[in-house]
Amino acid sequence: MPLRSPPQVQIASDQLVAQLYLPDADNGFYQGTRFDWSGVIAGLQFRGHQYYAPWYTKRVPTVFDYVDDGTDIIAGRQSAISGPAEEFPQPQGFETARVGAAFVKLGVGLLRKAAHTPYSCYESYEIVDPGTRSLRTTPTSVEFTHELADARTGFGYVYRKTVSVDPALPDLHIEHVLHNTGDVAIKSEQYNHNFLTLDGARVGPCFVITLPFRIGSSSPPDPGLAVIRENELHFSRALAPHEVVSFPMLGFGDDPSDHDIRIENRETGAGVRITGNRPLSKLALWSIRSVLSVEPFVDVSTEPGGRTMWTYNYTHYVVDR
Repeated sequence: MPLRSPPQVQIASDQLVAQLYLPDADNGFYQGTRFDWSGVIAGLQFRGHQYYAPWYTKRVPTVFDYVDDGTDIIAGRQSAISGPAEEFPQPQGFETARVGAAFVKLGVGLLRKAAHTPYSCYESYEIVDPGTRSLRTTPTSVEFTHELADARTGFGYVYRKTVSVDPALPDLHIEHVLHNTGDVAIKSEQYNHNFLTLDGARVGPCFVITLPFRIGSSSPPDPGLAVIRENELHFSRALAPHEVVSFPMLGFGDDPSDHDIRIENRETGAGVRITGNRPLSKLALWSIRSVLSVEPFVDVSTEPGGRTMWTYNYTHYVVDR
């Protein structure tokens, strides 16, 4: 019997068209235990430019993270995702859980700890309880709700994410509300991996990243691959197979105004500005030849009974050339 296509929905305005994959345990595009299942964006079009597409050419579940063999980029089960994919990197209750017991991965569900080994986002963990999911859609938005409650660990939450396109502006909004309904504090960051594949171009000198502060780093990139120039990052040449540019970006303060990232492909003209309403807790770059990922982290820790709200905004534009 042929496999069914992953369920998805389209939202659109006069300026943007976005395709979103929907969570589905049987036929969903993403079924790993790393990324939040809600709001995975398959593609987004603006004025003839394509912002997202798969950054890999093959999916092999047994691959650990990904492999670039020089021809194909092969992604494993945990990393084979697209678009502005989000993750809560700190598992809840993992350190104190005994082997065989459960811990919580926000946005995924209740997972089983299989061995006396450190947590790894690239490992596949058994989903003991996926929680309860619901959807509400309109022509311009999708609201995802994920609820989980576990009396054994004391963790519980209602997590709501709304992805929408602005009716008048070339903007995509991602709004989050995390309500801690359990007895235990949630201590976590959340980040967006931002798997940008602007017009399918190979990552290289055509791409420029601009931040509102002077960029520093404890481990700057190889200048043969990329260089920091004040508040900009420039690629020295097109990235070849096996080459990676990955480093923490420092220099931001504790004001949300520093949560302001511009990424441009100055050959094709596609640009995007990513802003957030909460201060950055970390900022990182990861890039290979097929994809450019600027990853903003925010602290979303929430006490029992509390709510934490945060928003990302993506403004799409065409670069003057």
